[in-house]
Amino acid sequence: MTDIATSRAAALAQEPMRIAGPRPGFARGTLSSLKDILAHRELLGSLVRRELKARYKDSALGFFWSLARPLAMLLIYYIALGKFLGAARSVPDFAIFIYTGLTAWGLFSEVVLGGTGSIVANSGLIKKVYLPREVFPLSVVGSSLFNFGIQMLILLSATVVAGKFPTGERWLYFPLALAVVLVYSTALALLLSAVNVYLRDVQYLIDVIIMILFWASPIVYAWKQVAGHVSGVVADIYLGNPMTLAVMGFQKAFWVSGDGEPIPTHLGTRLGIVLAIGLVLLWLCQRTFARLQSNFAQEL
Repeated sequence: MTDIATSRAAALAQEPMRIAGPRPGFARGTLSSLKDILAHRELLGSLVRRELKARYKDSALGFFWSLARPLAMLLIYYIALGKFLGAARSVPDFAIFIYTGLTAWGLFSEVVLGGTGSIVANSGLIKKVYLPREVFPLSVVGSSLFNFGIQMLILLSATVVAGKFPTGERWLYFPLALAVVLVYSTALALLLSAVNVYLRDVQYLIDVIIMILFWASPIVYAWKQVAGHVSGVVADIYLGNPMTLAVMGFQKAFWVSGDGEPIPTHLGTRLGIVLAIGLVLLWLCQRTFARLQSNFAQEL
C-alpha cells in the first residue's frame, strides 16, 4: 500500500499546477479561459446530456414537458387576451404572433434562470475536482437550445398549417435575433451564477426581474400598441431593451401575417448594434466570473 501511495504522490507531483482564479491579463486571461473550455468540450457535452436526462428522469412523457409550459402559456394568453380582451381582432394570426414571442423568450428565461443556479447545483463536483467552472452555465445554454429546437419545430409546423411559412429575406432576422438572445442570456448566466454563490438571494430576485422583463417586451401585445402611447425618449428606452428587439426580430422572421404591421425603423441595424454591445458585455461578464470563481469551493 505504501508503494502505491508513493507512486500516486509522485504522479500527482508531475501534474501541472492549475490556477483556479482569474488568469493574468484581461486579453490573455480570456484566451486562456477559452482554451480551457475547449479542452473540456467533451465534459461540456456530457453535462448537457446529463442536464437533459435529469430533467425528464422517470418521466413517462419525457421531452413532451419541454413543450408543456409554452403551450400552456400560449393557450392562456390566446384565450384570455386574444378572445376575452379582443387582442386577436387587432393582431392577425394572433396565435402564431404569441408563440413566436414565447419561443424567443423561453430560450432567454431558461438560460438565465437555469444558469443562475448552475454553480450552486453542482457544488459537490466543484469541491472535488478541477474543471473550468464556465462549463456549468454553458451546459444550461446547451440544454436550453435543445428545448428551443423542439419549440421551433412546433412554430414552423404552425406556419405551414396556417399557410404562412416564412420565405425570402425575412430569414435574415432569425440568426441576428437568436444571436442577441444567446449572447445576453449567456452573459447574464455567467455573471449571476457567480454572484449567486456569494449572495443566494440573487436566484429569487432574478425570478421577479424576469417577470418584469417579460411584460416589458412585445410578446403578448404588438409594437403598434406601444408606439401609440409612447414616443421620444420613452420609446428609445423601451427599444433599448435587447429582448424587445430580439422578440421583434423573431416576429419579423416568422410572423408573416404581420408584414403590414408597423415595426421600429432600422430594426436590423438596431439588432446589430445591441449584438455588438452584448458581445462586449459577454466578455466583461466572463472576466468577472473568472475573478469570482477562485473562492467558489470555499463558499460552497
